[in-house]
Amino acid sequence: MRQSWQSLKWWVPAGVAIALGGAVWLARSSLADQRALFETDARIVHRLLSQQVVQHDAILATLALLQPDGAGPSGTPPEQRLPALYPQILAVQRRDANQTWPDTALAEAEAASRTARRAALAAPDLHSGRYRMVLAATPTSYALTIDLRGMVPWSEWPMQRESSPVRVSLVHAGSEHVIQPGAPAKAGGSGWRFEFHKVVAAESQPFDVVAVRDVGWSQLPWGRMLAWMLSVAFLLAALRHLQRQRSERRRAEELLRLGQVGRLNTLGELAAGMAHELNQPLTAVLANTQAAQRLLNDEPPAIDTARGAMTQAAEQARRAAEVVGRLRRAVERPDTAGQQQAVDLVEAVRRALYLLEPECKRRGVEPVHEGAQNLMVQADPVALDQIVHNLILNALQALEQVEATKRRLVLTLGVHGGQAELAVADSGPGIAPDVLPRLFEPFFSTRENGLGLGLSLCESLAQGMGGSITAANPPAGGAVFRLRLPLKGVHP
Repeated sequence: MRQSWQSLKWWVPAGVAIALGGAVWLARSSLADQRALFETDARIVHRLLSQQVVQHDAILATLALLQPDGAGPSGTPPEQRLPALYPQILAVQRRDANQTWPDTALAEAEAASRTARRAALAAPDLHSGRYRMVLAATPTSYALTIDLRGMVPWSEWPMQRESSPVRVSLVHAGSEHVIQPGAPAKAGGSGWRFEFHKVVAAESQPFDVVAVRDVGWSQLPWGRMLAWMLSVAFLLAALRHLQRQRSERRRAEELLRLGQVGRLNTLGELAAGMAHELNQPLTAVLANTQAAQRLLNDEPPAIDTARGAMTQAAEQARRAAEVVGRLRRAVERPDTAGQQQAVDLVEAVRRALYLLEPECKRRGVEPVHEGAQNLMVQADPVALDQIVHNLILNALQALEQVEATKRRLVLTLGVHGGQAELAVADSGPGIAPDVLPRLFEPFFSTRENGLGLGLSLCESLAQGMGGSITAANPPAGGAVFRLRLPLKGVHP
């Protein structure tokens, strides 16, 4: 259960980090796309307005170059027909050599134009939505009155004027003319702002094209972000499920391995017990026949035939004893002393708890692990795993006999008497006083259909590794089994 919790502690933060990281990436990508589209549209707007103001310079330059004299065939001066050709031109004014401008602003603009040798603005005020520009020439100077609203080529405009969130304006000397209102900025300034500033390509009309767009939180791709987070959650859940399946499969394989080892060891214990039980009567037969042989030797020589028969019987009995002895040597457990190595007893306990996690959950038991965090012992790893597994499983089976609310399993690790000690204590009914002395006897069991070899086998395995197993009923109730093994580097 601890391993499962440790795994969850990493899965949950990892999943949250991946989901949030992907959502942030999607948001940043969306903002980058919106900024790129905004800048593209702003550059197109700047190019279109630059074309318009350059056209105004060209018109004035053409008028100054042609210097028309008098009226055309229709009786109207040619420059007066310009408003019909260019909607943004509201009026065209001229000043001949013997005339003056109707206001001083035009006169000052003409003087500035003559000095700069290009057209000049005449007291521009963009708030009014129009401006005038003058080009000084000889003998006639010209002035244009431009309508800012009419100079925008809406047919080529890259944005929908009424619905676009981008605000576009022309700014000059503190005055501003709004070409496109865009979406109003939200109070508090939350979100992101895209800005574009660039002066139009005409020195005579140095208007700054300003484009602004405010992007709020509501304009982030919440749908895609939510879909990404749900996909990550689904994927992590699937991976978690697969990992759990693999963990369960490994647990089943480990339990199968321990079961096979346990069955083999149990078979060895059973065969050794049977060989021991059979060897005693065979030894008695051998002793009796040898005694009879000695008695028959005192008889008259007429009993030679009987003596030979008894000798033959003794040989057969000895042969039977040898056969049983060979059987015992063939099936008894290998010597675990030669397979001992340094093993972490704490890790053996964790492996056993991991394998028995389903059994603990089924019984509603939460094992408590106390004591040392690292305890190296000299032991056979497989034998140690089997002992620890059996002790914990026996404790869980004992807890079935008490109410679920009173079930408690405590595993304590430490050093006692120069040896490593594992104490497995349960809050079960304890061990009956008449059973306690016989608990580790072969073929003795208090369970129905039990072989009575589990604890006997554990004791044999522990003794083979130079350790011991004891059982007791603590004063607080329940039972406690203590496994003691030699520490690493300490020989028994």
